Amino acid sequence: MAVSGRQTGRPTLEEVAARAGVGRGTVSRVINGSPRVSEQAKAAVERAVAELGYVPNRAARALAGSRTDAVALVIPETEARLFAEPYFLDIIRGVSSELADADKQLLLTLIRSEQERQRFEQYLAAQRVDGVLLVSVHGSDPLPDQVRALGLPAVLNGRRTEDERVAFVDSDNTGAGRTAVAHLAARGRRAIATITGPLDMYVARCRLDGYHEGLSDAGLAPDELLVANGDFTEDGGRRAMRELLDRRPDLDAVFAASDVMAAGARGVLREAGRRVPEDVALVGVDDSAVARHMDPPLTSVRQPIEEMGRTMARLLLQEIATPSEPDEQPRRMLPTELVVRASS
Repeated sequence: MAVSGRQTGRPTLEEVAARAGVGRGTVSRVINGSPRVSEQAKAAVERAVAELGYVPNRAARALAGSRTDAVALVIPETEARLFAEPYFLDIIRGVSSELADADKQLLLTLIRSEQERQRFEQYLAAQRVDGVLLVSVHGSDPLPDQVRALGLPAVLNGRRTEDERVAFVDSDNTGAGRTAVAHLAARGRRAIATITGPLDMYVARCRLDGYHEGLSDAGLAPDELLVANGDFTEDGGRRAMRELLDRRPDLDAVFAASDVMAAGARGVLREAGRRVPEDVALVGVDDSAVARHMDPPLTSVRQPIEEMGRTMARLLLQEIATPSEPDEQPRRMLPTELVVRASS
């Protein structure tokens, strides 16, 4: 409802930007005292702030020269999954080490239900953290956009789509799939199967795309019977491996989109009397402790997980200090590398 031509309720950062004729990031920079703003833009923002009466809690803290010095790391998973998968622990280790050097407190948050999501959004709205890091975000998850709408910097581990609008740090997931299949084909494997991650996650779709590219590069025809969907868990790897053996008992190689799923697949192959690598070669992704301790040790495409965590934290600290324009969100892509072991 409008009163005297103005919206009721607290003005938003976007309304200030529209009134001043500048981008949202420019408004943030002015509020936070950044020197990276022209005098003309600064004057326009200050005028719009005064006209709209815009003084949010976060701006008041920044203008007073103080912040919460806390950063939230959000993982929308259960405790069981968090502690079962080395990936999450390596991310936390990287984030924690970088934030410790910057004297920032880390708030680890697991979101397992819609109620917890709503409670966390209320926590953010109270401006109790300076920024948010998000891990394992699915394609339909609105939380990154909601964080940004609250005026808080956010950095994702991975992307939701190719056209991700929020800052992110990712690795070359398509290249990971392509490299794995090229390695298997070079070893003479011709019925190469894959166990995907959950396909509502961009990372899983990229690894599947890389798998198909690898087949094409090797002159191998795609076969949907050789593709089984997993969920990045060990149980998911077991279920998918049973499905693949039922469909194509003649398969001679498997590219699992994570080491944890490869471990599940390895157990099923052993139960079925299939030797690794003599009968079925096996390759995973992550190069985690799981890969090194499997029997036989697992060939895996290494992504620099701990470095991804450190890079995420560095980007977020930069965004807290000097916010970017919405269309200039920082993006980092880190390389992957095949580590060959006895499973292939």
